[in-house]
Amino acid sequence: MASRRQFVAGLGVAGLGAILPAAASLAQGSESTMARIKRTKTLRTGVIAGAAPYFQKSVATGKWLGFGPAFGQQLAQSLGVQLQLVETTWGNAVLDLQANKIDCMFGMAPTEQRKKMVGFSAPLFHNTFTIVARKGFDPKTWAEIDNPKVTVSVDVGSNQDTFATQTLKQATIKRFDTSGDATMALQTGRVDAQVLVALLSVTVLARAPGLGHLVIPTPVEGAPVCVGVQKEPDTAFLHYLDGWLTKMHESGETRKVILQNMESLVGIKASDFPKAVTL
Repeated sequence: MASRRQFVAGLGVAGLGAILPAAASLAQGSESTMARIKRTKTLRTGVIAGAAPYFQKSVATGKWLGFGPAFGQQLAQSLGVQLQLVETTWGNAVLDLQANKIDCMFGMAPTEQRKKMVGFSAPLFHNTFTIVARKGFDPKTWAEIDNPKVTVSVDVGSNQDTFATQTLKQATIKRFDTSGDATMALQTGRVDAQVLVALLSVTVLARAPGLGHLVIPTPVEGAPVCVGVQKEPDTAFLHYLDGWLTKMHESGETRKVILQNMESLVGIKASDFPKAVTL
């Protein structure tokens, strides 16, 4: 019998259509997303524990921080409704959209498999794939990392899990339930590197400088980061979301929100980003 981790990995990487053939219709009831938002005066968006600067829950106050909740609040204000935060994981976010538990999920990568099951907005921003490498391991290219002697860690169902699975055919990939667990594997010497998107790798190293060092392997690989939505015939909500994103980009607010949270949550300023990383 497949483990839950294997099941979720299939959702995040390459098995959505085969695993849940009927699930795509769960969110396609008689009421559209936009109609439900207007009726309930509530926008529901997913949040993930331990995923700063995307999402972070304050231990002291219980308040959710990060640019995911910040974007969600601004979108809710634009719609004239309240924001409801629903805790999920990267691996379960697709399921929660399908099951009509959330209306949108900030920070999702639009992989081909995910696009079969949920909808996506225009890009929120673009991210760069990197590794945090142990001391003594300093590959320059993805080809050097794609070696049977190399072991990397990822958090299951994440953007970096999808990328590593597609790119690293020879290396050993160890998948963990959370990004923190994947980082612990690097810290304890069980892997040579952790594959992370740039926003997360600079965050990890800001918190634990002795963990290793940042490598941006060539060729530089990146991917758009979007807002996941329910896949439904009525595209009113998606149309509104894309229009809102256009205004956010044109005003510079998107970059401002991301950089504010990078600095407030992990102490990283725009000048601290590697030159190869753009938002």
